[in-house]
Amino acid sequence: MTATDPALTALASGWGALSLLHDRIETHIERALQSRHDLSVREYSLLDVLSRQHDGEGGHLQMKQVSDAVVLSQSATTRLVSRLEDRGLLSRYLCPTDRRGIYTDVTPAGLKLLEEARPTNDAALRHALDEAAQNPELTPLVAAVEAVGSPLARR
Repeated sequence: MTATDPALTALASGWGALSLLHDRIETHIERALQSRHDLSVREYSLLDVLSRQHDGEGGHLQMKQVSDAVVLSQSATTRLVSRLEDRGLLSRYLCPTDRRGIYTDVTPAGLKLLEEARPTNDAALRHALDEAAQNPELTPLVAAVEAVGSPLARR
């Protein structure tokens, strides 16, 4: 295939549209979370991921799993955890069964902030998707995002 191959051009165009949609959504949510809750999208995502942990078997995530979930490197995730810990939103402690492991839990203050921020995140996401759906190039991608989250898509 050459650089002018129509299949490659279409693929690049689709990737560009997906990237545009992602950037628009993230920017919109970032502004809303920052202005109302002093949280970044990454901070919100980290609190959300960690709030879903539990004390049962396999309930706590390793730092690699956390970094994969929030799409950051392990070192960037560690820095993010430290910032949120400094704000009193997270706490770390040694794993009771493996002294090499460190668990990170959301504090009551972090859970409260997350509960307050969740409607802001959800409304900003909905608004950004509705706005993007007005662009014919992005409409199919918005539909795909909505379909992934629908109960029918989970069957």
